[in-house]
Amino acid sequence: MPHSPAVEVRGLVKSYDGRTVVDGLDLTAEAGRVTAVLGPNGAGKTTTVECCEGLRSPDAGRVRVLGLDPVADGAALRPRVGVMLQDGGLPSGVRARDVLDHVARMYAHPASTDALADRLGLGAFARTTVRRLSGGQRQRLALAVAVVGRPRVVFLDEPSAGMDPQARLAVWDLVRELRDEGVAVILTTHLMEEAEDLADHVVVVDHGRVLAEGTVADLLAGARADDARPGAPGDPRTTLVVRTERPVDAADLRRALGDGLAVEQRSATSLAVTGAVGPRTLADVTAWLAAHDVLATRLDLGRRTLEDVFLDLTGRTLR
Repeated sequence: MPHSPAVEVRGLVKSYDGRTVVDGLDLTAEAGRVTAVLGPNGAGKTTTVECCEGLRSPDAGRVRVLGLDPVADGAALRPRVGVMLQDGGLPSGVRARDVLDHVARMYAHPASTDALADRLGLGAFARTTVRRLSGGQRQRLALAVAVVGRPRVVFLDEPSAGMDPQARLAVWDLVRELRDEGVAVILTTHLMEEAEDLADHVVVVDHGRVLAEGTVADLLAGARADDARPGAPGDPRTTLVVRTERPVDAADLRRALGDGLAVEQRSATSLAVTGAVGPRTLADVTAWLAAHDVLATRLDLGRRTLEDVFLDLTGRTLR
């Protein structure tokens, strides 16, 4: 029997008031893998996920979750799919633990609510009404609600938004455990560190279309075959980030360094040197700063990150 992905989207189109927000998008998510959908605000990722959840009907295209249509077969899918909405979707006047217990009773074989509450630290605010919870506390409760039914597919929209570092690490551990149990996890996030740490497969979306997809390693090395120019989008080589006490002229530094390196102005007092960065490059940069009587307040040397790739693909303009 041919293998079927847990989630399959083909040619998805969705418009609001004549404006197309998802434009022929394709997406596949496999069981036992974490698929991260990344994109700027307004890129179409939340609308795509809502079509997969059955919360919105596509204008065109095909969406299947566990082989079923999320809209037409919603009743059959709901017991097998967990959903964590961006706004939580929780009743504001009910106490946190009562919400979790109520949702658990809707399933034939729910997970232990005591174990979930302990795992996500819900005990500290169990008797607090949802409206009085902090943003991070609501997120933890929403995650518990999404997974209490032992779903085979779970959609997590910004799962660790507003959380402190301890809560975020607990959530990441739970996501890994779900993946290891064979659950298909589809998450949207603006935290590149979260995607880089958790995702088996990354899909970058903008203007309703997929710009790039693959493993994190695939995306970091993506320009190797397409464009061998140093500093080109996706260049996997080393980046030296220089922070200075006052603004400097990135173009002048670029001329001083010569060929083989790209210099990008990231802010008034921050620039990045990308390419075949070595000991000589570091010496040349610091010598140039000294010649211009500029103090470097910080030097960071490292490989490109998923955030670098994301910005190369989607741009740096505010949305």
